[in-house]
Amino acid sequence: MKAHDVVIHEADATRIDAVLQRFLGDSSSAAALLIDRSGQPLAETGTARTLDIGSIGALAAAAFSSTAALAQLLGESEFSVLFHEGVRESMHVSTVDEQTILLAIFDERTTIGMVRLFAREASRAIGVILEETRKRPKRVGALAAPLTADEARRASDHRPA
Repeated sequence: MKAHDVVIHEADATRIDAVLQRFLGDSSSAAALLIDRSGQPLAETGTARTLDIGSIGALAAAAFSSTAALAQLLGESEFSVLFHEGVRESMHVSTVDEQTILLAIFDERTTIGMVRLFAREASRAIGVILEETRKRPKRVGALAAPLTADEARRASDHRPA
């Protein structure tokens, strides 16, 4: 199954957001970002809303992917956690499941141990939600088909400015 096959319904997005909010509170992280393995943002909370999440997601996914080759050289299937420490802010990157990654951005108000502990809990909870979404039957027919270029153009023409 491809990551793009997953449809996150509004109720699931609300549940994921609640998990991310709880994670921020428990870990004292500044921001949390849920991305797929290609770097596409799926959910964000905290100061992530003020960051360039598209670039952060893409670069974090690429870094995560590149370390998989290093892990294989050491006989591991992958490294499930990456940690990048900066002077002011740091980033914890961890797997949720085979298709999804959780990023946490934090500063001196917390420790890597706290972030790692609560990221593990958040990843499990989010993994359960995503697994439920993947098990739902996919819609078929006209409503499930992608928009044609003409339909997309017409839809964007009616979008409020």
